[in-house]
Amino acid sequence: MSLAPLELSFEIACPAAHAFEVWTRRLGAWWPTDHTTSGDPDAVVTLEPRLGGRIFERTPDGRETEWGRITAWDPPTHLGYQWHIGRDASQATDVELRFADQGDGTTRLQIVHRGWERLGAEGELFRGANSAGWNGLIDPYRRAAEV
Repeated sequence: MSLAPLELSFEIACPAAHAFEVWTRRLGAWWPTDHTTSGDPDAVVTLEPRLGGRIFERTPDGRETEWGRITAWDPPTHLGYQWHIGRDASQATDVELRFADQGDGTTRLQIVHRGWERLGAEGELFRGANSAGWNGLIDPYRRAAEV
């Protein structure tokens, strides 16, 4: 069974290069501190800015938990990654982001999240949870990017 991808699209009041930079190099500035696998509010979330780079959290005591791997890296317009936060990497879903400069100082960000069938019977439930999760990230990301 194939589940439809989650698709989000929204405007950000900044150029695409800045929007991409905030998403990739300043993830810790907008990622919610209560959205980690460790539950540690002081965990630092990092995205290694390169093809094959990791997305991971590191707790103050040095423990690292991988959340995903970069599969597409084309700054400042395209980012893709496999996402398996809290799951085995074999159950990773695919996230693709496109940053389209609108030519007026704003950017349209399109996010497509697919691959739910890799989660088997939990695919539909996890898709629903991620829908709520993505919607909860938009405002914190906008606040960080639009300064």
